[in-house]
Amino acid sequence: MASFKIAIIGAGSVGFTRKLVADVLCVPELRDVEIALTDIDERNLAMIQRILETVVEVNNLPTKITAAADRRRALEGARYVINCVRIGGLEAFSDDIRIPLQYGVDQCVGDTICAGGILYGQRSIPAILDFCRDIRDVAETGARLLNYANPMAMNTWAAIDHGRVETIGLCHGVQHGWRQIADALGAKHPHEVEYVCCGINHQTWYVDVRLRGRPVDRDELVAAFERHPRYSQQEKVRIDVLKRFGVYSTESNGHLSEYLPWYRKRPEEIRRWIDMSEWIHGESGGYLRHCIESRDWFETEYPAELEAAKKPLDASLRTDEHASHIIEALETGRVYRGHFNVRNNGLIENLAADAIVESPGFVDRFGLNMVAGLRLPLACAATCTSSINVQRMAVEAAATGDADLLKLAVLHDPLVGAVCTPDEVWRMVDEMLVAQAKWLPQYAPAIEGARQRLASAPVRSKEREGAATRPVRSAQELRAARAKKRNSNAADDATSVEVS
Repeated sequence: MASFKIAIIGAGSVGFTRKLVADVLCVPELRDVEIALTDIDERNLAMIQRILETVVEVNNLPTKITAAADRRRALEGARYVINCVRIGGLEAFSDDIRIPLQYGVDQCVGDTICAGGILYGQRSIPAILDFCRDIRDVAETGARLLNYANPMAMNTWAAIDHGRVETIGLCHGVQHGWRQIADALGAKHPHEVEYVCCGINHQTWYVDVRLRGRPVDRDELVAAFERHPRYSQQEKVRIDVLKRFGVYSTESNGHLSEYLPWYRKRPEEIRRWIDMSEWIHGESGGYLRHCIESRDWFETEYPAELEAAKKPLDASLRTDEHASHIIEALETGRVYRGHFNVRNNGLIENLAADAIVESPGFVDRFGLNMVAGLRLPLACAATCTSSINVQRMAVEAAATGDADLLKLAVLHDPLVGAVCTPDEVWRMVDEMLVAQAKWLPQYAPAIEGARQRLASAPVRSKEREGAATRPVRSAQELRAARAKKRNSNAADDATSVEVS
C-alpha cells in the first residue's frame, strides 16, 4: 500500500492524540504513513511529537512523525484530516460555564448546546471554515475531515454546508453506553449485546437492544439498571428518561441533564438528580474542573507518559475510537460498522433533512454507507428537534456574524428558556460576546454595542455558585486519589476471587 498522510489539527490534546495514533499504528497496512501534527501550542506539540517518535522508534516502524505550527504545511497533501481543537482553550471554556451560571443556567459540561455549547460553536465554526479552506487548497483532492471537536453537530454542519469538505463527525458516546448496557444486563462480554442507535450527537437513543439475539424491552432494561449497585445511583436522569421515553440514552447523567430542561432548572432539582462520585454524573461545571485537573496532571506527569511510550504496541489494546477503523476500512476494504455524524437526508425519517444526525453506517473501499429509513420514538424525536432548531440558528449565526440570530438561538435553548427571561438572555449573550471577543472575529461589529449596553446596565449584586461543585484538585491530590482507587479496585478483585 502506498504511503499517505494523516494530519491532526489540535494535536496538542496530547493524551487523545497519542491514543488515535496508537490505534492507527496497530493496523499493519497503515504503518507506512506520515502523521502530521499541528497545534498553536508549540510546547504541547513538541511533547506529543516526542512521545510519538518514541513509540515509532521502540516498535521499529517506518511511520514518519512531523510537527508544524504552520497548519497549511501540516495539511499539504493530507488524505485524512482529524480535528481535535478546542478554540479558546480553558480560558474561554471557563466563561462558557461562569457567565451563564450568573443567570441560573447551571451546566455540567456546556459543550454541545446550552449557552456554553452555543458560544463554543461560535468560536469553533470560523476556525473550522479556515481549516476547510486550507483542506480545499492544499490537501489531497477529495480529502476527508474526521471531526472529533465539539459542539459536534454544529461543527460538522458548518464544515459540510459552509466549508464544502466531505466531513464525518465522530464521537464515542454510543460505544460507552453500549458497554454500560451490557454490564447492566450481566453480559459476560459487551459483544453479547447488539443494538441500533440513532438520534443526534449527545442525544442518541438505543432504539433496538438485543442480548444474545433476544430483544430486550424497556421493563427489562429498567430493572437491570435499577438493581445495579453503581448505575442506580449515578444514572438517575438516564433511568428516569428510560422509564418515560421507553429507550435508553447514550449520554452520561450530566450531559443528558443539560439537554432536557426538567432536571437542571432549579438548584434543588439538580441536587436531586445528580451523583457527585464523579464529575460526569452531573456536577456543576464538572467537565471544566476535570479538564483543568487533566492539564495540570499531564504537565507534572509528562516524564511518566514518555516512559510509557517505550512499551511495545499491543494491537489487543486498540480502542474503539472510530478514526483508525474508518481509515482502515477505506484503505483496505475491511468493512467497519459504526455510528457516524452526517447529514440526515432521510436517514432518520422523523428528523429534519438538513440536520446532522448520529446513526449507524458501514465503511468500506466505496466510502461511508449509511442505513436509511430509521424512525425515532416520538418523544425522542421531539427532544432532538428542539436541539436541531437551536443548532440550525447557531450555525447560521456563526457563519454570518448575526448577533441577533445568535441571541435567538440561545433563547430557544431548552435549558436556557426554562431558566431565563428574554432580557436576561440578551444581556447574558452580550456578556459572553465581550468576554470572548478575541475568538469571535465575525462579531467584531456587534461587540462595541454589547460593551455599551453592559456599561449602562445595573451591576449584578453577587456571583452565583453552582448547585453542586467541587474545588480543583492539585496534581498531588490527584495522585493520592488515583492510588486510593487502584487499591480499592484491587481489594474488590481480591474479594471477587474469594467469593468465586
